[in-house]
Amino acid sequence: MDEIIKAVRGALSDSVDEKTKATSQNFFKEKIECYGVKVATVTKISKDCFKLIESKTKTEIFGLCESLWCSGIIEESFIACNWSYYLRKRYEPNDFQVFETWINTYVNNWASCDSLCNHTVGTFVEMYPEYLPKLKAFTTSENRWMRRAAAVTLIVPARKGKFLSDILEIADLLLIDQDDLVQKGYGWMLKSASDAHQQEIFDYVISKKAVMPRTALRYAIEKMPEDLRAAAMAK
Repeated sequence: MDEIIKAVRGALSDSVDEKTKATSQNFFKEKIECYGVKVATVTKISKDCFKLIESKTKTEIFGLCESLWCSGIIEESFIACNWSYYLRKRYEPNDFQVFETWINTYVNNWASCDSLCNHTVGTFVEMYPEYLPKLKAFTTSENRWMRRAAAVTLIVPARKGKFLSDILEIADLLLIDQDDLVQKGYGWMLKSASDAHQQEIFDYVISKKAVMPRTALRYAIEKMPEDLRAAAMAK
């Protein structure tokens, strides 16, 4: 298994793009560690290397993901996210604990958070909606990435019109969070839900606009018609 990790790291090292390396930090407030590889190239490496391990057990592959997470390097985290998503047909209820541990222990930037939660964790919750209460419990964590995860996990289900009442409950739980990345996360969740539930999201925003941070509000109404956006932004 060490040879697989070595192959991944060799492929990443051989794919460094100097412009990407020079500009990657610009997208983050926190310090990130990176090779400087374009996301499309990372995705290709993920797919190519997964062919070498797809016959392994889920436990073995999750172990490889853990090794990649442990490095703290953003491209390696993306590969771990991709590999865990490639296993979605094999998800079982007890996998939630694995994903929760990764978020709480290893996620250290918004891109890794969103990559894991939009796809792996979001798909899991669609398969096992009985885990929504555990997702809501993330909102009380001291870890900003856990709190953001509570919202961004539901981005894709929200676009499908799913889980509206749960989405509004999570928005309530995060409503006055002081962290701008959490505000952006739940604002994005509301915006995604507005695809299928525009009136309900508009009504929610109007009912909360006196206390909702402007950052979250702007995200939530971004896809709405101009007249609704103006009404929501009015003092």
